[in-house]
Amino acid sequence: MPAARNGSPTVAVTRLLDVVESERPRVLNALRTAAEAGDPLRALVEPTDAGSRNGGDILVHLRFPDLNAWARSDFDDALRDPAITNVNGVTYRGTPLRRGTGTVYRALLLRVPPEVPADRVSAFEHELAMMPRYVSTIRAWQLSPVDEAVGTTGWTHVFEQEFTDVDGLMGPYLMHPIHWAVVDRWFDPETTDMIVRDRVCHSFCRTDQPVLS
Repeated sequence: MPAARNGSPTVAVTRLLDVVESERPRVLNALRTAAEAGDPLRALVEPTDAGSRNGGDILVHLRFPDLNAWARSDFDDALRDPAITNVNGVTYRGTPLRRGTGTVYRALLLRVPPEVPADRVSAFEHELAMMPRYVSTIRAWQLSPVDEAVGTTGWTHVFEQEFTDVDGLMGPYLMHPIHWAVVDRWFDPETTDMIVRDRVCHSFCRTDQPVLS
């Protein structure tokens, strides 16, 4: 099935939250209420799965028709809860591609330093974007430049996917030759091609509905 674009570009907001363990159920419920109150096109607020790296305890992903709708939501006010000890996040725009249904949403936040030449950044983006061509367990995806970064790192890119299931992420994706033989060189300090030098945030969770749409 060929990939299909899902309508006009939307504004997306992803937040990865570290939360005091004993407070996580309360915070999760409060964030779900705050997300729905903002009337987003899509709202995902879920605990992260084991295997996430620097991905927080709760993953939030919201989609809005435009920046004004996001600004009216006041969702970020809910992140002032004292039980939330750290937030990494991005706000960005784009149009996802879809070719099927997934049950796992994953977000990768990363930073490319500003001194990296534009042609190398373009080559990096091209190789990331071609991964769904080879990994059939990716059912929807979006690679976007970041408009606004939140946290200790000035994130420049977010690469999102929906996967068939956790095995589709941990096996066919992470272990595919296109990953370790091609894309990993941009992250590997043992190669001269490395451009992603800061730690990345790799976060994923279960979902029972489309996220990238």
